[in-house]
Amino acid sequence: MAEFQIETIDKGDIMIIPVMTVEEYLAALAEGRKDAFVSIRKTILKHLPKGFKESIQNGMIGYGVPHSLYPQGYHANPKQPLPILSIASQKNYIALHHLGLYANQNLLNWFVSEYGKQVKSKLDMGKGCIRLKHMDQIPYALIGELVGKFTPQEWIKAYQAAFRK
Repeated sequence: MAEFQIETIDKGDIMIIPVMTVEEYLAALAEGRKDAFVSIRKTILKHLPKGFKESIQNGMIGYGVPHSLYPQGYHANPKQPLPILSIASQKNYIALHHLGLYANQNLLNWFVSEYGKQVKSKLDMGKGCIRLKHMDQIPYALIGELVGKFTPQEWIKAYQAAFRK
């Protein structure tokens, strides 16, 4: 396979990798973070409930409910599948976005508690964005457990309750 080079777009702390496929995204990753990123993706794919689909969404590798299961799509852009999770390689960290953490307070509380029990460093997190800065402290088992918390049907219900008023 030929070496693949893509120019990333630097927007401060955010890096955009302009690609069309997951394979292109993976090929464009910096070597220092590639192994951890690939391991996170493998963890996600291993634990992702049947029905979710992987794609490039908003410049990241995303996982969502396809239009075949939820024709309405994402409220912010109905042409996109309903997202639940994405991973992105940023300038100083790997971002793991999980909309379930934003939509479900019980899930957020569980995750924060479990993270504190499993990881030495302090959790660096926004509303639903976990910033993984220490590649040697990524809680793969916890990520796998988080990924498996919603089936597509359960996510549709939670999404509609939280975001579709």
